[in-house]
Amino acid sequence: MNSPASRTVLLNKNYLAESKMRNHIVVIDEPVEVGGDDNGPTPIEYLLSAIGSCVAITLRMYAEHKGWDLGKITVDVSQETETTPNGIKKSLLENISFENEITNDQRKRLLNIAGKCPVVKMVKNETLIETTIN
Repeated sequence: MNSPASRTVLLNKNYLAESKMRNHIVVIDEPVEVGGDDNGPTPIEYLLSAIGSCVAITLRMYAEHKGWDLGKITVDVSQETETTPNGIKKSLLENISFENEITNDQRKRLLNIAGKCPVVKMVKNETLIETTIN
């Protein structure tokens, strides 16, 4: 199985870009107030969505394996910026909720499993990015 990959091309219009992943194309842009045309989510919004969707999918897979009916899973992910004496500190806040009631034991297990989703692990472990210019 090939590793996930994407190709992004910044078009000739402000910050409008297209990324292709497998057979899918998504549009990326910046809001008008920073020079874009707001034709799509920002790169940060895609990252937050990737985290939220990966966590939700991982939790669903785990719950199905355990035979738990969680109902609808909602994962809200946001970025918080704080000014500190050492500069600006950014953190991600993740709030998970389930349509169906869960026990305290399930809550503990699901919280642990949420941190095991591949995207969260990639972000938390500060994955090395090797960059080249052709």
